[in-house]
Amino acid sequence: MVDVVVVGDGPAGLSAALFLAKNGLEVVVLGEDKTDLHYAYLYNYLGVKEIHGDDLARLGREQAASFGADLQEGHVTMVKRSDEGFHVETEDGRGYDAKYVVMASGADTRMLRDLGAQIERNIVQVDRDGRTTVENLYAAGRITRRIKIQAVISAGDGAAAALDILSKERGRDVRDFDEPPK
Repeated sequence: MVDVVVVGDGPAGLSAALFLAKNGLEVVVLGEDKTDLHYAYLYNYLGVKEIHGDDLARLGREQAASFGADLQEGHVTMVKRSDEGFHVETEDGRGYDAKYVVMASGADTRMLRDLGAQIERNIVQVDRDGRTTVENLYAAGRITRRIKIQAVISAGDGAAAALDILSKERGRDVRDFDEPPK
């Protein structure tokens, strides 16, 4: 059993994985590298003058993996509740058990609907921390908004979900603020 399964490997999913792994949780990311980021050229990503979405996706994968996130290619076909949290299955039959799930899988809300998350006009309803109406089930990125979407917003959604999970695990509010080396 892992701590968190992240479904989706775009900015929201990779950001969640990065923060979770960096802070010691065991994270598996399941994605197909089909993020809309591949169609973008970003001139407005904080701290980056300009970058092709392909390069940003590659850098995000490398960074999340460098902190220990386990990035797996695979199409997720099922997410269901289990006694210990969730069971996630991929099209090729792999299964993962996790205490938490972060859904950052683009626009498809069917699995979240099947789990009982509140959906309105095909948008998953979440709070500011990405919590759905289902305990320990989070959603981030395009699945939570359709129109006002941008890479940095999606990455922020993923980070917010990760910090909430970390806070729950530690029993206190967590902030991820690193200090420069001395």
